[in-house]
Amino acid sequence: MSTEPDFDVVVVGGGPSGATAAHDLTMQGHKVMLLDKAGRIKPCGGAVPPRLLKDFDIPESLLVAHAKSARIIAPSNTKVNMPCGDGYVGMVDRDQFDEWLRTRASEAGATRVTGKCEDVLDRPDGLATVAYRTDRNAKLTTVTARCVIGADGARSRVAQQCIPNGENVKCVFAYHEIVKVPEDNTADYEPDRCDVYYQGHLSPDFYAWVFPHGKTASIGLGSANKGFPLRETTKLMREQTGFSKWETIRKEGAPIPLKPLKRWDNGRNVLVAGDAAGVVAPSSGEGIYYAMYAGRMSADAVNQFLVTGNAKALRGARKAFMKAHGRVFWILGVMQYFWYSSDKRRERFVKMCDDPDVQRLTWEAYMNKELVRRDPMAHIRIFIKDTAHLLGLRPAKA
Repeated sequence: MSTEPDFDVVVVGGGPSGATAAHDLTMQGHKVMLLDKAGRIKPCGGAVPPRLLKDFDIPESLLVAHAKSARIIAPSNTKVNMPCGDGYVGMVDRDQFDEWLRTRASEAGATRVTGKCEDVLDRPDGLATVAYRTDRNAKLTTVTARCVIGADGARSRVAQQCIPNGENVKCVFAYHEIVKVPEDNTADYEPDRCDVYYQGHLSPDFYAWVFPHGKTASIGLGSANKGFPLRETTKLMREQTGFSKWETIRKEGAPIPLKPLKRWDNGRNVLVAGDAAGVVAPSSGEGIYYAMYAGRMSADAVNQFLVTGNAKALRGARKAFMKAHGRVFWILGVMQYFWYSSDKRRERFVKMCDDPDVQRLTWEAYMNKELVRRDPMAHIRIFIKDTAHLLGLRPAKA
């Protein structure tokens, strides 16, 4: 390359994916800039599997709650409890969790800059120019880099500018309210239980939730229907569940992608990760673990590109991610398509969740982040029961 760049890599976006990529690349000896907007907290239930702590060296002190079960609520208000057994679902507050990840990247040596990316431009010498503003009224600042990682969310400016069809991302629009749990709580709420509502009036194509966060809770819902009244329905849900008088601390909303992009790189010097790459699990909406995994795969691919100079190495990020999780994403997508399409099917889906085989394999897959293959007969039993429920050959209610 004819010109010495300001940085080896500029990472745009400081959420779990971008902060993980910035940290990993810095630890690999590269000069990294982490560019992130100030003050934004993504709406998120905050659920993480125990494996995340191990894989990404996260201290357990960042968990604000340990959920020991999930309660699934059907349209008829039938409730199915799914205990986690010996495991748990960790809960994090995104304002604290994301900041910890950014701080770790900075302490490892990444240059942290607060600002908003305006443009990513390709230069004739092979470098990329990133233009950003530190605030709305600030002058445009530019830096150059050998590679750019766009981890700037579902409506990624980097993806829209640089990745083929990067603007065509199917999303669920999520909204939640963080509320303070009163000490004298008398509502139907447990600090170690996640409640998931599969009710069409709360979400016509996704679900609503109440997740414990220690002294606070996340109450929210999502829908791919742009016209669906998220705020009004959340208010209705709080009234329905007895949480209407709980103090609201903050309100947040954002689009969440539910399908990985078919391509993550531009073939030259740009790669996307996290929500920008579409790596949120269909059906469940789980994104933190997958975002961090995508961030790590992106860091590995960019490191290979920087070492070899071969831009084909950037393709490795998506290839590695889909090899590890593509099949799970496909299965979850099919589940969402079939079971979330009507209240009749939601009722049958909740009934199916009462099955011991379903519960055991669901939790094992969640904790381990891979499909459980050691019990083929359980999979066969689930397939038969699943087909019977779908065809209406089994009663929806007990």
